[in-house]
Amino acid sequence: MTNLPPPTVVPPADPKNVQGDITIGFAKRLETAIFFIVDDVDSFRKQLALLVPKITTADQVANDKDSIKKHKQSGGTDLLKISGLNIAFSQSGLTKLGITDDLGDAAFKEGQFTDAQNLGDKGSTSGGVFTPDWIPTFRSAVHGIIIIAGDSQTTIDERVAETTQIIHLAPKNGSCHQVLRLDGAVRPGDQKGHEHFGFLDGISNPAIEKIDVNPFPGQETVRQGIILLGRNGDPTTRPAWALDGSFLAFRYLFQLVPEFNDFLLHNAIPGLTPEEGAEFLGARLFGRWKSGAPLDLAPLKDDPVLAADPQRNNNFRYNFPEDPQTQDRCPFAAHVRKTNPRFDLEGLNPPASTEARRIVRRGIPFGPELSAQEQQQNTTLQGRGLLFRCYQSDITNGFQFVQHSWANNTAFPPQKPETPGFDAIIGQAADPTSRTITGADPKAQTTALPLPIEWVVPKGGEYFFSPSIPALKSTFGKV
Repeated sequence: MTNLPPPTVVPPADPKNVQGDITIGFAKRLETAIFFIVDDVDSFRKQLALLVPKITTADQVANDKDSIKKHKQSGGTDLLKISGLNIAFSQSGLTKLGITDDLGDAAFKEGQFTDAQNLGDKGSTSGGVFTPDWIPTFRSAVHGIIIIAGDSQTTIDERVAETTQIIHLAPKNGSCHQVLRLDGAVRPGDQKGHEHFGFLDGISNPAIEKIDVNPFPGQETVRQGIILLGRNGDPTTRPAWALDGSFLAFRYLFQLVPEFNDFLLHNAIPGLTPEEGAEFLGARLFGRWKSGAPLDLAPLKDDPVLAADPQRNNNFRYNFPEDPQTQDRCPFAAHVRKTNPRFDLEGLNPPASTEARRIVRRGIPFGPELSAQEQQQNTTLQGRGLLFRCYQSDITNGFQFVQHSWANNTAFPPQKPETPGFDAIIGQAADPTSRTITGADPKAQTTALPLPIEWVVPKGGEYFFSPSIPALKSTFGKV
């Protein structure tokens, strides 16, 4: 095996070699994730070689987004027919294909099922073995994931049919078979870009050096090796063929939206109308208003104009003179602060960098909008949530660390006058009664607010590796 030494300064990645969803992110209204098992290795490898020319590269995605921009500038209001196709493999999938090289990531190697208890997922222990409360598919080996995005269901269906024909995703006697299909869609109307709790999503992804060449103010730029294996900033020795690949963490997350809304109303911040107090509490738990305006810049009232301005909506650092030591503007444990603490670490002595922990998120909502019955009963009756997906060059440093050491760590951010508590949205506790957050009410910052249930419920997931286009040709496919 030829290894790539830990790089110091290396040339930037060629976007034609990188799968498109990693560094750019598909343009999409709908998306389908197909999870599969390989049955006949030799046949699968031959068929994969035929699928590789159909894989969407970062260069293609960039061109697609440029076409969309030009279409809108010319007055077009309809959707262009655009789609994307990417593929990734779990450790068990690599093993099945006979690829035995160590990719240098412990979390990927062990798989997410083994990691579930460490992440805080609920489950049961029998005979010393922990089994998370996941759907059956993710409690067994899954070899790979195919991601198909598009502008419409027709486009999705066409790409699924084409892909199925090439790699023979048959129930039996094929080269591989589908074990689960999950479908997501951008929410309708003015909720486009918002997750099911109603908050604008995806604002604070980092910029990737020499890929996102015009980052917005406040957008942290990370070296390519934080996201892509073998590039500048990746400190780990990798197999040579793994260059320009990326690790994909997938999570099947259900959201208890009626219960969350009911909690906000019953614990609304006083001094306002119930509706205003509930809206303010929701913003304090997230760290942003539903519009996307950050509390650090709009601490008392939503500012939709600010939220809609990419030159301002991410340009904050939690470093107002009073902010590092108080929760006046934003609670220490607010979701967006827990998962991207910005100045909270740089202000330490000695300062610490957040760069190695950064991930790029590419998720999409799934499930229907709230029904009238659910709103009346304050109870979830239909499954909805987020098909969470993020990329990084090291799951142990990235997704796993953020969930375990930041979101689930009540003492993070460190060196604060009050114990911050759990990430109010995704923080998971072994004892649910211990889930609390301080600073929810800016006028009672030392008071701990009990968070009686976890409103985000993991029901499965896996860690995958998304190979480069050259690797798919040379290492995975077989002509």
